Amino acid sequence: MVSPVALDFDLVVLGDANPDLVLRGDDVTPAFGQAEKLVDEARLVMGGSGGILACGAARLGLRVAMVAVVGDDLFGRFVREELEGRGVDTSAVVVAPFTPTGVTVVLSSPQDRAMLTMNGTIGDLRGSMVPDGLMERTRHVHVSSFFLQRGLAPDLPDLFDDAHRAGASTSLDPNWDPSGEWDGGLMALLPQIDIFLPNGMEAMRLARISDLDQAIARLRSAQMVVVKAGPEGAIAARAGEAVRVPGIHRHVVDTTGAGDSFDAGFLAGFLAGYPLERSLMLGNACGALSTRTAGGTTGQATMDEALAVLDEEAAAEAAP
Repeated sequence: MVSPVALDFDLVVLGDANPDLVLRGDDVTPAFGQAEKLVDEARLVMGGSGGILACGAARLGLRVAMVAVVGDDLFGRFVREELEGRGVDTSAVVVAPFTPTGVTVVLSSPQDRAMLTMNGTIGDLRGSMVPDGLMERTRHVHVSSFFLQRGLAPDLPDLFDDAHRAGASTSLDPNWDPSGEWDGGLMALLPQIDIFLPNGMEAMRLARISDLDQAIARLRSAQMVVVKAGPEGAIAARAGEAVRVPGIHRHVVDTTGAGDSFDAGFLAGFLAGYPLERSLMLGNACGALSTRTAGGTTGQATMDEALAVLDEEAAAEAAP
């Protein structure tokens, strides 16, 4: 993947970066009343939608910078070390002296998963913390976990304007809205978003309709809507073009962060100039491969691994 030499980064991620404590087992539903239950595995891994995407994009060969806030504590040091160890530039990660780093506990069973998040520093990012000139140094700007970014959300219209003036494209993954309100200024922001990346449930909640195709149509004030549908694949719609691709099925250990790894793959394809269908398939491959181990980052694909999966899928489709 060749990037313009005049720019320092292919991708700048604004958003959440925090540890995930992933607990896996057949039954991970807590039993109150001081009852103790045993799980099969516990793993502390890099988490946060933005952090997982940044690591996945760097793993694919993109030059990535992360803008986030962490605490001056053990978890904050863990986050910075994990990002740096995966090749992500952390010079714009702010260390807050008095607020603890956010953390998520993921309860992961073979059938589903649930998450408990302590926000901590996750919502403390502000537009003023984005270094001057950073938008001029990157090809693309991505915002993660819109509904957790309470401090950043009011500044996004100006930040996206700055990105576009600098020639950078933009994307946003809303993730889940814990408040249940499903707006917070996001609908007004859609026209400034080049690539909007919800999953199917999020798209329908935002559009306030239970039909996914109609939901996508209602969200089309964004330049492109890309919807992750898990095992059923992915859908993309933009002016004059709509594409659906099937899911890629692999043995699943844990689905934590699979949507963020999809985002990394799709954006890598988009920035490489791939056709829309191939970008979707690359996203699917990255999302599927990320589920092979516990946590969102430990199983993320290299570009060679992801392209090998695409070759396998193409060969299987061509077979008589």
